[in-house]
Amino acid sequence: MEEFIADHKNSLLFSLILFILIITLKIVFTSVVRKVGKLGEFNPVRTNLIIKYINIVLTIISIITLTFIWGVNYRDLGVLLSSVFAVIGVALFAQWSILSNITAGVIIFFSFPFKIGNTIRIMDKEILNSDDPEREVFVIEDIRAFHLHLRSANGEIITYPNNLVLQKGVVLISTYKDEEIIEGSEKA
Repeated sequence: MEEFIADHKNSLLFSLILFILIITLKIVFTSVVRKVGKLGEFNPVRTNLIIKYINIVLTIISIITLTFIWGVNYRDLGVLLSSVFAVIGVALFAQWSILSNITAGVIIFFSFPFKIGNTIRIMDKEILNSDDPEREVFVIEDIRAFHLHLRSANGEIITYPNNLVLQKGVVLISTYKDEEIIEGSEKA
């Protein structure tokens, strides 16, 4: 054991530094995302989902960095990675829509101007119905990793993909707080 430690002292030291750095980054990113979630009044489930994505990325970066630190034979690693990436590439190409929805979910978390409880209209010809204008208005029930849950005026729950929300025009009709103010003024 002492011989192993003596032979790999630098690799062990760099691995320890990497471990401390990754833990520190995880703590910092988690606190930043939680602050953004709290300031933006986001659903805690959405905040935890973004934290999970960040942890996955940090883990992948750690594994890649450890292969460099420990001097893995790149020729053997190249054969392994090319095989793995070929399989993953085919799978990801087949699942591009799922990945675009996840990416859109992350973008929506940080820059979506609408929140749960807002009333919106999505400018999508497949949803718009000129015969029944009430059908065009939706209340955001939940924002998930892949899609939004929208409640129509007649009570139907519609799931709408995140990537389409970013591609289509969305009109904010009222916010949840606006409705509270309106209801409060009607009672007064």
